Amino acid sequence: MRLWHADGTAVHLSYGTNVHPAESLDGVLAQLDRYAEPVRRQLGWDRLGLGLWLAADVAAGLASDARSLQRLRAELDARGLEVVTLNAFPYQGFHDAVVKHAVYHPTWADAPRARYTLDCARVLAALLPDDADGGSISTLPLGWRQPWSQDDDELAMAAFAVVTAGLRALPRPIRLAVEPEPGCVLDDVADAVRWLSRRVDPAHVGVCLDTCHLAVSFADPVSTVASVLAAGLAIPKVQASAALQADSPREARDALAEFVEPRYLHQVRAATGHPPAAADDLPEALDNLPDGNRWRVHFHVPLHARPAAPLTSTTDVLAAALKALYGGARALSPHVEVETYTWGVLPPDARPADDAGLVAGITAELRYAHHVLVQSGLSQRERVGVLAGALGD
Repeated sequence: MRLWHADGTAVHLSYGTNVHPAESLDGVLAQLDRYAEPVRRQLGWDRLGLGLWLAADVAAGLASDARSLQRLRAELDARGLEVVTLNAFPYQGFHDAVVKHAVYHPTWADAPRARYTLDCARVLAALLPDDADGGSISTLPLGWRQPWSQDDDELAMAAFAVVTAGLRALPRPIRLAVEPEPGCVLDDVADAVRWLSRRVDPAHVGVCLDTCHLAVSFADPVSTVASVLAAGLAIPKVQASAALQADSPREARDALAEFVEPRYLHQVRAATGHPPAAADDLPEALDNLPDGNRWRVHFHVPLHARPAAPLTSTTDVLAAALKALYGGARALSPHVEVETYTWGVLPPDARPADDAGLVAGITAELRYAHHVLVQSGLSQRERVGVLAGALGD
């Protein structure tokens, strides 16, 4: 789905396919029929964007096999699906029984990370629609904060230089977008801005703004967006997501405990002190964090469905971030990806019972995101602002 800013920028809306456990090309192709095309039909859209996740072996196979890559492009086209962005944060095993810290490996200090990222870039360059201005790839914020050494930092800088050289050589423009996450080396956007502004080429590497992570860090969306631009960096990609929130954790303990699950890490920040009090996972927070002030939990909850009281979500942060990005004189990011990968680990009463339930949930999220983007200043009509300007309106 494409929306348009008054400055003429096309803003692509996609949903992230890392919600689907496919780690082979056949599995990726099967999810197009099983989920993506049914979502597009329910929405009634001519085109649906996918924020495609490819496990490392799949990306490597596609990058080295032109026939398989052409097959994937043809299958997407035949179903009214398009890809302008990839999620290259998880390397593999994203739906293993236990993921937790494994999702941060290999780090940017490890050679396989750069190879994987370049494979993804080569694949994306071939999948981009002919009329798209360029593509984006989101990636992890270097790695988990421990262990991380000065040697690791230098290796990461060298890896970014290698990947940047590879991006320059591609036939289509692809930008890398580094995604800050609580607990990582680049914990928040401020960390990412400090690190990237001294170490990368901003023409090819920028910031991925994940609005769940932004909310968990208790950062102000407007000043955060401004800080990225002030540092001379771009925001090639936005991940539209919402965190779980407890305004009164003491009263919400039983409700929060329903979200404890073994697969993913759910970092928690409490609005106490500067920086906020922190826990690396929800069980640790329930045991140790002060519960007198608001908590925000890194648990991507469906955008359209508010959690049952006394819990809420941070869709207000999402709306404020999108307004900061698209409510001004120019669009500040071309790609928005709805990234709720946690449907399968929601509490049982909120979890889809079958494929039809997941398709309905993804459809409802995209409708919600579309509505918020329009409220933020975008239009479904192509380049209306450019035409109005030409007419002197």
